[in-house]
Amino acid sequence: MQSRPPIVVIMGHIDHGKTTLLDYIRKSSVASSEVGPPSVAAGEAGGITQHIGAYEVDHPSTGSGQVKKITFLDTPGHEAFAKMRSRGAKVADIAILVVAADDGVKPQTKEALETIKNAKIPFVVAINKIDRPAADLEKVKNELATEQVFLEGRGGTVPYAEISAKQGIGIDHLLEVILLLAEMESIAADPKSFASGLVIESHRDSKRGVTSTLLIINGTLKKGEYVVAGEAVAKVRILENFKGEVMDSAGPSQPAVVVGFDKTPQVGAEFKTFFAQKDALLASLASAGKNASQKQSETKTTKETPSTILGLVVKTDVLGSAEAILHEIEKLKNEKLELKILRAGAGDLSEDDIKMAASSAAPLAIAFKVGISESARELARRMGVEIAEFEIIYDVADYLKKKIEEIMPKEENKIFLGRAKILRIFPAKAATQSQGQVIGGKVSEGVLKKGAVFDVLRRNKKIGEGNIENLQQGKLNIPEVVAGGEFGALAGLSAQAGAKISIAEGDELEIFSAKGGSAYGGE
Repeated sequence: MQSRPPIVVIMGHIDHGKTTLLDYIRKSSVASSEVGPPSVAAGEAGGITQHIGAYEVDHPSTGSGQVKKITFLDTPGHEAFAKMRSRGAKVADIAILVVAADDGVKPQTKEALETIKNAKIPFVVAINKIDRPAADLEKVKNELATEQVFLEGRGGTVPYAEISAKQGIGIDHLLEVILLLAEMESIAADPKSFASGLVIESHRDSKRGVTSTLLIINGTLKKGEYVVAGEAVAKVRILENFKGEVMDSAGPSQPAVVVGFDKTPQVGAEFKTFFAQKDALLASLASAGKNASQKQSETKTTKETPSTILGLVVKTDVLGSAEAILHEIEKLKNEKLELKILRAGAGDLSEDDIKMAASSAAPLAIAFKVGISESARELARRMGVEIAEFEIIYDVADYLKKKIEEIMPKEENKIFLGRAKILRIFPAKAATQSQGQVIGGKVSEGVLKKGAVFDVLRRNKKIGEGNIENLQQGKLNIPEVVAGGEFGALAGLSAQAGAKISIAEGDELEIFSAKGGSAYGGE
């Protein structure tokens, strides 16, 4: 076992400066003179980091004078990415909890802190934006103490750094603290073993095929070897670092890009490396068998299918975004609605995706930061598939809430009042006929009230519904008729399953007092 660079996760509330901090660290590192990827923040819609990234930087240690490597994970701050943040903490050795000096501890700060504690990893607090006029360091430190985070110098052992990620103030001190923590943790790996670690990101490149970012925790990954992540297998023919530069091998703590998987690996999946193709395929088959057994078990415990089904195809730029959208969708389910995920993955929205969506009675294709060909759009128009395009994750949730309101049947909270038997149908004047039917009957149970709604039953089967527009006994208008009493009424009618109906002698009315409301989030 040999010492390896620390893997550091940056966490905290949205807009507290996590990505700005990572950008400054990358630009100011020893490797900053090399050509690297553009600013992380510059490529994110709404200034929000929407998928996880892994970056390697070099930093000259003031204690030893050596240049030391640190691997950083950039995790999203929006609530939808809870799973991604949790995964980031589990793979990391050290966490940086970023708290804005002018905003303090917020809900996602607390969530990030809980994730760090559950992962049982050391962390350092970075109090950011100290250059802001509204910065209040004492307030932030007191709020942290309320969350049981006691900083050094205030009766605790948690290290912290006061920084401005925008101006670069205090960043060197923060990195020194990280390197010191790494030394204390004795982080080590065996570089001579076959590589293993986690899939950080996956997507389908239209030119190169399935491409995944792997974070190596142990061992060394070499060209010519086989990587297995779940059921996905790739022979390592193309191996690149996070800047897109070709490598022959990648060691512990390094993020590495591998091209050529036979299917898209799941984000967060563990990967292993094999020298022989036969061993890799056996590992893939074992994983497939395990997944099939799990699906079979889930099928046995599936409850009765809800009455309304919205079929969804979700296509995103990277798998991490798809996972976050599915997390949002999961929160919208209820007993009256099934949000059926027909397909979810990375890559452009294709004609095949449209055909898949069209298999549902209520189809919807969600396209998040992906291309849509004109042929796919035309097919969607012909097959009646709605395409919804998005750039920001939480817009998807807002849209789906409105969509669900539209498709859910309006539900009435009915209160049963009684039953009535139809004895006679009276001819009505033309003006009256346009409003409904004039009926005569007898209340057999309960009470019939003016304004009540009713179901029309014929041989105990519902054929329609309506409401009592007017109620009479003799020629007098009355508010209600109780059991045993006869009546005449003007009944307004509505269709059942789109068919025009009329009441006939011998039909029964089930009478209700109703208050309308939506089945999803209504009254």
